[in-house]
Amino acid sequence: MRTQVGIVGAGPAGLMLSHLLHLHGIESVVLECRSREYVEHRVRAGVLEQGSVDLLRRTGIGERLQREGMRHEGIELRFDGESHRVPMTELTGRAITVYGQQEVVKDLIAARLAAGGSVLFEAEAVRLAGLDSQSPVIHFRRDGRDEQLHCDFVAGCDGFHGVSRGAVPDGVLRTYERTYPFAWLGVLAAAPPAVDELVYANHERGFALYSLRSPEISRLYLQVPPDEDIAAWPDERIWAELRTRLETVAGWSLNEGPVLEKSITPMRSFVVEPMQWERLFLAGDAVHIVPPTGAKGMNLALADVALLGDAFAAWYGQHRTDLLDGYSAAALRRVWRAQHFSWWMTSMLHRLEKDDPYEAKLRAATLRYVVTSPAYATSLAENYVGLPEV
Repeated sequence: MRTQVGIVGAGPAGLMLSHLLHLHGIESVVLECRSREYVEHRVRAGVLEQGSVDLLRRTGIGERLQREGMRHEGIELRFDGESHRVPMTELTGRAITVYGQQEVVKDLIAARLAAGGSVLFEAEAVRLAGLDSQSPVIHFRRDGRDEQLHCDFVAGCDGFHGVSRGAVPDGVLRTYERTYPFAWLGVLAAAPPAVDELVYANHERGFALYSLRSPEISRLYLQVPPDEDIAAWPDERIWAELRTRLETVAGWSLNEGPVLEKSITPMRSFVVEPMQWERLFLAGDAVHIVPPTGAKGMNLALADVALLGDAFAAWYGQHRTDLLDGYSAAALRRVWRAQHFSWWMTSMLHRLEKDDPYEAKLRAATLRYVVTSPAYATSLAENYVGLPEV
């Protein structure tokens, strides 16, 4: 097989890049090791920054998003038995939209296939070769056969565990990472949300988050130890702990319902530099991971490939190399801004050290400052809805 840009991974990054290249008249093939059903139903992030919404709409992917996405103009912070709203749109003129990552993936797959795009599911990339030549090759397996995809460039959008990052020679990449001393227990429940906007709760027993997926589905999270066993959390215990951490405001209660899905996700920060080597360009979780507190993961992936799409368009259309050469530096400016914001939100809202009264007082002081200082509230709002340029 032969194409111009070979893309490994059919998540939001890989699919959006393929869509952007199509709009510029550039051919691509997307290889995805999982089935179409799996990637279209894999529950992940659900908060889109203003810039991500604008990108989807501008490129013709926003019809269902416009109809079903839930626009939020603020978030709520709960602590010390009080509730405080951060009016993001009032402070910044921008907003967020709740629309699940799996819905973005469905929309992008539908658009690529409708346009005759090549998205190969259950095609596992096993090795990248010739990255330092003008004809890289992606070796992959499909239907029990070994196949090859020859291309001009390779875009590695295959996540943390994919093969792309590992194809870079030793000594080229530098890794920066931090592991947090807690995890998130996430629950998807068939319960109408009892809130109109996301609620971030700081509690002496740990952090909790009340999020939404639809008018009928709630997404909720609890801070738990990093080595927690999901079997130790039957539904009754989950709802009891959610009530303890969230029902701290007089007269308010959450809605309960059947738990459709639950999982435990460790929390970490991870960045690899540079995000490119020779004819390989990396994007999304393949090169950076943030704790989900700041809702940046999918948004960073889309921002990466927006840059990369313009860079490939300049190379093919105008024979310019400057945007491809500068891709990593440009992307990392936003990545590190998001890393800092995600770390800050995580530190402010979670119990970092068990039974540490000093640390608890610092969290409370920071939260109090956020809700009483217009400048600090604006900073939170600007970062949460997404800075237009970094």
